[in-house]
Amino acid sequence: MSATPSTMMPLGTLAPGFELYDTVSGKVKSLDLLKGDLATVVMFICNHCPYVLHINTTLVHLANTYQPKGVSFVAISSNDVTNYPQDSPERMKSHAEHIGYPFPYLYDESQNVARAYDAACTPDIFVFDAALRCAYRGQFDASRPKNDIPVTGKDLKNALDCLIAGRPVPTDQIPSIGCNIKWKNPSD
Repeated sequence: MSATPSTMMPLGTLAPGFELYDTVSGKVKSLDLLKGDLATVVMFICNHCPYVLHINTTLVHLANTYQPKGVSFVAISSNDVTNYPQDSPERMKSHAEHIGYPFPYLYDESQNVARAYDAACTPDIFVFDAALRCAYRGQFDASRPKNDIPVTGKDLKNALDCLIAGRPVPTDQIPSIGCNIKWKNPSD
């Protein structure tokens, strides 16, 4: 597992729009349809990354806690499924149902959405305000596989709490670290 940091989209950037296949519902969903009233969390994740698996339980709890407060969560997998079949749409659906994701799990087959967000790793987390401007991009918290720091979602929760309260999100943000997105070969 290679530790790849997120590239940190500039704060204030307008969220790139998308229309992607939701592996759970079987429908195409857009950012406009999925955005939250107060905030929208867009996460690049995948089925097999140890960094994502490490936070999954707390991520589900956090999403269940914040969705009723006007925060929407959207997960996207952009991995190359030819070389990483464990991230195929069929396996994404069964993984989401097994874990109990309370949010759409979208498949970015072209990888164009990951490129638009300049996503680099899984998990790569972006938080957008009500106007879909980037207010936070960075780590879920300081916990990593094998570092013995409890998984709390502290950094993401702080950003969401600030937006809900109408306060500015602190700009001192720590990049996420995870497995690199599995990019397709240009010849594929």
